[in-house]
Amino acid sequence: MMLDDFLVRAALGGTGVALAAAPLGCFVVWRRMAYFGDATAHAAILGVALSLVLSTSLFAGVLTVSLLMAMTVSVLSGRGYAMDTLLGVTAHSALAFGLVAVSFVSGVRIDLMGYLVGDILAVSRADLAIIWGGALLVLALLGLRWSALLTATLSPDLAHAGGIDPKREQLVLTLCLAMVVAVAIKVVGVLLIAALLIIPAAAARPFSHTPERMVLVAAAIGVLSANGGLAAAYRLDTPTGPTIVCLATLLFLAASLVGRRLGPTASRATGPRQ
Repeated sequence: MMLDDFLVRAALGGTGVALAAAPLGCFVVWRRMAYFGDATAHAAILGVALSLVLSTSLFAGVLTVSLLMAMTVSVLSGRGYAMDTLLGVTAHSALAFGLVAVSFVSGVRIDLMGYLVGDILAVSRADLAIIWGGALLVLALLGLRWSALLTATLSPDLAHAGGIDPKREQLVLTLCLAMVVAVAIKVVGVLLIAALLIIPAAAARPFSHTPERMVLVAAAIGVLSANGGLAAAYRLDTPTGPTIVCLATLLFLAASLVGRRLGPTASRATGPRQ
């Protein structure tokens, strides 16, 4: 069968993650949450250690810890610490504690590099089910809350006036972010998840004049990066996760150059916050 081919499974896995990351990445860009995404992703290595110690699903362990980290940062952000300081502390300390915790796991052979930079070529059928299940859940949740999320991103005061709770919408984004981190760890690893969220969305801005168009363009760039990076890595014998991010970066640079040539109209890429 077609799914017996490891390259087909890898391509399907990369496509699933790219489609889930596209709309979420747009909100990360609009809300300037890049470092927030980074902190959540770095915490995933703690989830890896937890799942190995408890012999539970990797997805469940990473999702739980990522969600706890994201909610902890959200709660502490209004308690006397600047957000960038808090994120700087949590992002790097979570990664450090996770790496130390993994070193204490005995009796299990651990491919640490696979967790840090991904191992998309090892995606199994079970992994595909988790990736696409998580991706569809994220897309469904964002689709259901799309209007409310856009309003809360545009203006919390306007959201309150319309009967929308901005904190609830922030919680929706936090849940989606933790879920994308959990499904993406196999594809690009802990260190590069934030890049897969941010770069396609940033590259889509010069070609987008509505939020919906930006999501569609970001999805196209993400899918192209995932599959093009996979093909390039296979040909050049390079690490697949970093190669995917390198291609996304090249597309971002190309988009920036084209955006400048198109002039000020294109530079006013859509988004609730510019």
